[in-house]
Order: sequence, then structure tokens, then C-alpha cells
Amino acid sequence: MISKAFGDIEVVKDFSVRIQRGDRVGIVGPNGAGKTTLLNMLTRGLKPDTGYVRMGTFLDIATMDQTRETLDARWTVRRALTGDTGDFVDVQGKPRHVIGYMKDFLFAPDMVDTPIRVLSGGERGRLMLARALAKTSNMLVLDEPTNDLDLETLDLLQEMLGDYAGTVLLVSHDRDFLDRVVTSVIASDTPGHWLDYAGGYSDMIAQRGSGVEDMESARGRVNEQKKPAPKKPRPLVSTDSKRKLSFKEKYALENLPDEMKQLEMSISGLEQTLADSGFYARDPDGFAKATADLEAAQVRLAEAEEEWLALELLREELEGT
Repeated sequence: MISKAFGDIEVVKDFSVRIQRGDRVGIVGPNGAGKTTLLNMLTRGLKPDTGYVRMGTFLDIATMDQTRETLDARWTVRRALTGDTGDFVDVQGKPRHVIGYMKDFLFAPDMVDTPIRVLSGGERGRLMLARALAKTSNMLVLDEPTNDLDLETLDLLQEMLGDYAGTVLLVSHDRDFLDRVVTSVIASDTPGHWLDYAGGYSDMIAQRGSGVEDMESARGRVNEQKKPAPKKPRPLVSTDSKRKLSFKEKYALENLPDEMKQLEMSISGLEQTLADSGFYARDPDGFAKATADLEAAQVRLAEAEEEWLALELLREELEGT
């Protein structure tokens, strides 16, 4: 069991939990309860006053903090993702072109050299998420990842966490998000006491009969305004017999036509260049590069057309049109 106090204030007292590989654990509690402190102790970023934390073997931990401190406002999006080493991002040990990886996180290609200082809070959050998920890891630690994120980015974050194969530890106030993502919840009970519940936030309330608002009351805090009732949780898997397009599918369906148009223009230009009978004699290396670029563009265009057609057919099927 671990404990931690700051002066006379006990933040964590005699807490014990076993987290298995692949678990998705949410940590909830009122402001000041010590959620980040508990998270840091569980990941050995902070030493407990008593007790110890035993970590699994071969853990590779990736983190995303709520303050976005690791982003230098002077950097560009390219530098934040590539480390200023070129045009490729090392994603889980495999190289990916920075433009393609940016698209996964809803960044337009022309934002590659945009300074971080002009990005919105949501864009900075997506950039931090892109950096965290690029690292080779089997544990993802997220401290208030939903701060400053719009609804579309929240949906994207949920999908990416759903695809993540490792263990997830996250601190969040977003009850709906927790219901859709986590498999268990560690909740503040009374000052310094934490309890582990199976399931999401709604399951925790069903077991204990109260939520964060009641925790705050137990700490002697009175809300000046009545808080809204909890939103009805959205299930991780739709209960409707017809599933909906995922956010990434909708995004691809909307943006593939523009990509295909750009590819067609590029192919047309390359074909005109290669049609010059004297091009090869003047510049053999340039001719070889243009030929390779043309072949790559044609392959990508065929892939994009096939992907768009499949998504359009899926959309029509789901909408019953």
C-alpha cells in the first residue's frame, strides 16, 4: 500500500491496486484531491512516503500532460513531429511521411510549417497526442487529455485510444469520455482515500451511489451553481444495428476528393514534363526522378479512388440511401 502527504494534508492513504497489461484506468476526483499525484506515484514519477510501486517488465511509457509544456511555441508542426530531422516521423518504430501522419490528426498539409504559437488549444492537444502516439510504447499516460479539445478531436482521441494495444492510465473530468474509454475507475472517496471500481464512470456511480459532486461535498466544498446532470453515456460499441461512420472515415470521405484533384494535377504536370523529347538527354537524373514521382502519384491516386469509393458505398449503405 502506498501513502503520500504534503505537510499535514494526506493526499493518498494506504492505497493498493493491481493494474494488468491492457487495462484502461481512469482516475477521477474533485480539484485538489490529488489525481495527478496518484498518477505520478503509479508511474514512479513521484516516490510515495510509505509503500512501493512494482512495475511490470519491459514497460515503455508515453505521456501527454495537461499543460502542453513540452511544446516550444517557436517550433513548427514539422519540427514538433520530426524533431527537425527531415520529413519523416518515427511512428512506433516505423517511418511515416510527416504530411501523411499530420492528416491522421486533422492537420491540413499546408500547416506543416505553421508555428506552434498560432495553433489553437485543440490543435495543440492534437499535436501532443500525435507526439505521444508516435513513440514506441505499451503504456500511455494522459493527464487531462480532454482539456481544450473540441468535440471532433474528442471523437478522434476516443478512436485512437480504442485502437491502442497497450495499457492506458488517464486523469479526466469528462464522464462521457471515461464511460467510452476506460475499463475501471479509481475515484477519490474521502480526503486521502481512493477506491477502485470496475467499469466506467456510470458503473462507478451505480456501485457507490454518487459522483464527483458528492466527493466535493464530502470535502466541505459547496458549489455556487448547480451542476448539470450527467450526460447519458455513449457506449463504446453502438447499440444500433447499423453502425455509423467513424470520425476518421468521415474525415477521409470529405478530404479524399481534394487529394485526388491535387494528384490528378500533379500527374498531368509530370506527364507534360516527361513528354519533352529532350528531357532525358539534358537531365537523366531529373528524368528518372520525374518518372518515379509519376508512378508514385498514379499508385496513390488509384488507392485514393478505391478508398473513396468504398467509403461512399459504406455511407450509402448505413444511411439507407
